[in-house]
Amino acid sequence: MLLAWFLIITLNIWLWGCGAATQAPAPAPTPNPSMRQFGHVILIVEENHSYEEIIGSGSMPYLNSLAKTYGLATQYYANFHPSIPNYFMLTTGQFVTIDDAFAGTVRADNVVRELNAAGKTWKAYAESLPQPGYLGGDSYPYLKRHNPFVYFSEVTQNPAQAGKIVPFTQFSGDLIAGQLPSFSFITPNAINDAHDGTLNEADAWLNANFVPLLSSSLFRKDGLLIITFDEGNQADSDRGGGHVATLIISPMGKRGYKSTTFYQHASVLRLVLESLGVSNLPGAASISPRMGEFFQ
Repeated sequence: MLLAWFLIITLNIWLWGCGAATQAPAPAPTPNPSMRQFGHVILIVEENHSYEEIIGSGSMPYLNSLAKTYGLATQYYANFHPSIPNYFMLTTGQFVTIDDAFAGTVRADNVVRELNAAGKTWKAYAESLPQPGYLGGDSYPYLKRHNPFVYFSEVTQNPAQAGKIVPFTQFSGDLIAGQLPSFSFITPNAINDAHDGTLNEADAWLNANFVPLLSSSLFRKDGLLIITFDEGNQADSDRGGGHVATLIISPMGKRGYKSTTFYQHASVLRLVLESLGVSNLPGAASISPRMGEFFQ
């Protein structure tokens, strides 16, 4: 009974905060004319650690070096506990479920629908995915609930779209060949995203895999890398899902910039789409603060 009341109260607070329970969705605005445009946007989602555990921690020296060099959102908060609703906020701008065992299909507007409509390309690179196009359940250390793309109706009902969900091992080859899509969604496995592994392991994984990206001519030309955490630790429910670290990394970004603006996951969804020239923004992305302050 106590759990049921907690879930009801949490959902009501979220609905009150975004106005979804009482207001019609705001019309999607056109992109901010001052929003810098990118050819390649990459989003990496890490797991279950709060800001204070990450920023300044000796356990993640590489990530902290990026935070000092590029942009850091110091007042960024996840929306919920547990994981899955945060992944849906990052990709649909909507609350879908708090059930980590969710096995349904999501028909709400989402990042895939809007990228396809705008003629942009995408891939979801999931570490330890059994094979390209895999839509099945957990295959540890791959966790389905960390890969929101496998729930979208555009993907589950279209084999060609499902084929854009690939093992992370394809990422380096696509980078070397200059064939990264407009948007790359990257899901480390449950060890390398710090869900089950250590922060040292997560940091070493980032260092091994993304030094080549940041030094590539493709990224230096028009790249944007976003690193965030799905939620804070279980003891941290500030603003719903806890205070988390979010980095905005680009050669066109302000160097060493620290933002004090309040952001949540729908702002990252807005940034992804607007920075690729997509004007129709799903769910709360249409009313969430823009993140243009990070760029020159």
